[in-house]
Amino acid sequence: MVLIPIVLVLILWAPIPLLTVIAAIVALLTIHEFLKLSESYGVKPFWRSTYIYVAIFFFLLAISPGEKPLLTTAILVYTVGMAAALAPFVFLVIGMRNADLARAFPAAMVSVFAFTYIAMPMGFLVQIREQWAGAFLLLYLLLIVWAGDIFAYFVGKSVGRHLMSPRISPKKTWEGAAASLLASLVVGMLLYNYALPISTALLNWHLIQRQDGFFALQKPPLWPTLLLSAAINIAAQLGDLVESLIKRGAGVKDSGALLPGHGGMLDRIDALLFAAPVLWYYAVWRVMQ
Repeated sequence: MVLIPIVLVLILWAPIPLLTVIAAIVALLTIHEFLKLSESYGVKPFWRSTYIYVAIFFFLLAISPGEKPLLTTAILVYTVGMAAALAPFVFLVIGMRNADLARAFPAAMVSVFAFTYIAMPMGFLVQIREQWAGAFLLLYLLLIVWAGDIFAYFVGKSVGRHLMSPRISPKKTWEGAAASLLASLVVGMLLYNYALPISTALLNWHLIQRQDGFFALQKPPLWPTLLLSAAINIAAQLGDLVESLIKRGAGVKDSGALLPGHGGMLDRIDALLFAAPVLWYYAVWRVMQ
């Protein structure tokens, strides 16, 4: 109840540079938890080097070239591509300094995975905000993921009988997964039907600028919205399962204790890490049409 209003105000109202800084902080906190989990696998991670590499990545994304806005799609693609291509070589070169060479390759793999698994999706998340109707898109993304997560929990706990993946996540059921998908479809349809009045209200409350809302006079067809909502929900559920796999292998219940009663930062954003790239790709595809 405390975090939701703060998150909503940030994604709707906060300037892009501030949003980028916050995304970088969240990414670094999450990567800290992930590197800590990797120690349970017998890996001695490159702590400082990973932090520095991720910080430089977000710094490059936040650079404003001339009069162009921050985090344009082209800049993000070039920066992500370069950073992803260089990451294996950078961390393997760092591993050459390791006294125990047998630990160098696993540590480099963990750092590269931390970058692609956590930092890159957070970069996508921020760049969605830069797109046309970006604030509304982020609101849509969060509501889709939150609705799916809430309904999966309550339906799965009350009527769930058929386990989805007992070895990885013993409490997740197919009934909960179906309820999660249905909830996301309903929320997606409601946002589709009320996009204009919602955007108008946010504009009147001075939470968004006009370019950040959805003010199209003609609505696009409904079925692409439903397909996108389903894709985001499925990606979010897979993201949750992937994090459960990592924790199960590490023998821990939560990724950390940063948020009392909710575990760590990775526990809170695991679904978004898979869902954000799906919405980002849709937003870019829409612009290119």
